[in-house]
Amino acid sequence: MPASFADRFAAARAKYGPLVLGADPHAAVLAAWGLTDDAGGLERFTDIVLAAAAGTVGLIKPQSAFYERHGWRGIRALTRLAAEARSAGLLVILDVKRGDVGSTNDAYAAAYLGEDAAIRADAVTVHPYLGLDAMGEFTRRADEAGGCVLVVVRSSNPEGRAVQAAGDGVTVEQRLLAGIGAVNARLAPGRLGPAGAVIGPTPTGPPLDLAAAGGLLLAPGVGAQGATPAGVAATFAACPDRVMPSASRSLLAAGPGALGDAAARLNAEFLALL
Repeated sequence: MPASFADRFAAARAKYGPLVLGADPHAAVLAAWGLTDDAGGLERFTDIVLAAAAGTVGLIKPQSAFYERHGWRGIRALTRLAAEARSAGLLVILDVKRGDVGSTNDAYAAAYLGEDAAIRADAVTVHPYLGLDAMGEFTRRADEAGGCVLVVVRSSNPEGRAVQAAGDGVTVEQRLLAGIGAVNARLAPGRLGPAGAVIGPTPTGPPLDLAAAGGLLLAPGVGAQGATPAGVAATFAACPDRVMPSASRSLLAAGPGALGDAAARLNAEFLALL
């Protein structure tokens, strides 16, 4: 069996820190970097981000939509980024937020997880609206491949609160965390399992029993969406060694020449707090 994603994250955290570098080629970012908003600019962006990330952070998170908008050439760049990042020793979290049922979900899982995946990632994000049990093929493949499935539980956008906080006594987000905990207890008893959660540290809401999930926790929204290192540390105080804080636009704003230094500074700040 390959090493678990949790074990590989622990090793990356010890070496570099917990920061996840978001590789999101917004049109505005490409323009600010002096790159064209086309496939050529995207390939150059990929080269710059890979060079800055390798040896600086342990994890990278491309948002698939910013590659998909360039059609097949964008998918080609995303595939290359994932492959070369993994070859450089980086853990790749692919932010695709898939989620369906039956054979469609099986196809999504096969696309991203496992040795035969077309765009192989170490972890993927999923939406659980069609039921956490429908994510079974994702968790199965993740468990077998030493990967991770990150379920959106509490997102970093305020619009999500009406759905995520719904419930009579027990909220949707609390039920999801309990379900994730049950999956991990079955697949990885006594250790952190292959199912994790996306927990935005920016929205207000009642405290959640994050440790009960028994998995890793992705914390998006650092910088541009208002989350701060201190806020992340406060949100995840009960399980600081499990959190993977992610920053994208705030780091990319440093520019291509200073991206690596900006990521190293933020990583060190998180490591001191978490």
